[in-house]
Amino acid sequence: MTVTPLKLAAFAAALMMSGSALAAQRTLVFNTDMSDPAPKAALEELVTMFEAENPDVKVKVNIFDHEGYKTAIRNFMTADAPDLASWYAGNRMAPFVKAGQFMDVSDVWEKNGLGQKLSASKASMTIDGKQWGVPYTYYQWGIYYNKDVYKQAGVSEPKTWDEFIANCAKFKAAGIDCVTTGSKALWPVAGIFDYLSLRTNGYEFHMDLTSGKIAWTDDRVKAVFAEWAKLVEPGYVTANHTAIDWQDAVSLLVQGKAANYVMGNFAVAAFKDGGMTNDNLGFMVFPEITPGLPRAEEAPTDTIHIPAGAKNAEDAKTFLAFVTRADVQTALNKRLGQLPVNNEATVDAADPFLSQGFETVSTASAVAQFFDRDAPAEMAKAAMEGFQEYMVKPDRLERILDRLEKVRQRVY
Repeated sequence: MTVTPLKLAAFAAALMMSGSALAAQRTLVFNTDMSDPAPKAALEELVTMFEAENPDVKVKVNIFDHEGYKTAIRNFMTADAPDLASWYAGNRMAPFVKAGQFMDVSDVWEKNGLGQKLSASKASMTIDGKQWGVPYTYYQWGIYYNKDVYKQAGVSEPKTWDEFIANCAKFKAAGIDCVTTGSKALWPVAGIFDYLSLRTNGYEFHMDLTSGKIAWTDDRVKAVFAEWAKLVEPGYVTANHTAIDWQDAVSLLVQGKAANYVMGNFAVAAFKDGGMTNDNLGFMVFPEITPGLPRAEEAPTDTIHIPAGAKNAEDAKTFLAFVTRADVQTALNKRLGQLPVNNEATVDAADPFLSQGFETVSTASAVAQFFDRDAPAEMAKAAMEGFQEYMVKPDRLERILDRLEKVRQRVY
């Protein structure tokens, strides 16, 4: 074959064009702890969808295990920041915001109308009037109950706390635990405290308490425990809860030995593995305690942020806008088996627990993140130990609150 000057020129031009194309493709580095099978598959699908719409951007994903990520994020934020980092809402993001390590992305919220579309989660993404990331998934907490046990005791689903407590007396008379939980690992009882706090004093109070602005000896905190006493003192909670894990308490509900369980939606799979079906497993929002108080919910929220040291902040903002879209959140959460935060998204209508959960959190005035996410680790541990102790020895309340107040003064 004869190589002519014209062919050489064409070949050189092709090389130059391919080189410029390569140069034009930008990289977006995303650090995350989505290492479990379902989240990892969902992330791969998300990246594929984004790259298809943005062919000039290549997303490089670095996946860490959950525990390792908690340390890694503190290191890479200062040493070698990625363009995107997954994390959590509420007080869990506050240290990074205060340290100037998360970028203000209020412009992404404003440009894409996210204040309305992500209204339930806006408060948990806002510090100093600005938004510091976007949520992409959450799951509801509430009360799961055994419908067969309700029929057996002759009670109906309560709408208020007083009605709930009245039901408890009937369950006890029938030899059934009104509320079951497993506090061996401490965290399940934090869900009970959170809801009592949110329903007694409201979201703002609860956030101020978990952020150290309110003393544990405050009368409003004592008012929360006064409501808890209505459960604890008559013996309406599973007696040996300190010796069992949350899965053991699931078995009690499945077997009809307990009526209600304050728990997150992830437990539905365990209830069904035990033999329950949509016919005898029910879900309800935690009942009203203080009349007229705006209804906040417990919905731990996973989020994505742009580190302040991001090298490609422009494409990172494009990614944030993409991941908050209703169609994207619908597809992503279908794979995750969780709830989209965008209230214009949809969930599988065949799953009543996802449908009820989506309605519950989408219409909430605000969402809390769960006690051990909303409070610093040392405070969370001490408080959850106190909650467990209170449920066993309610007469120790004053000593418990004094001890927690000392921890608050030290931690904050």
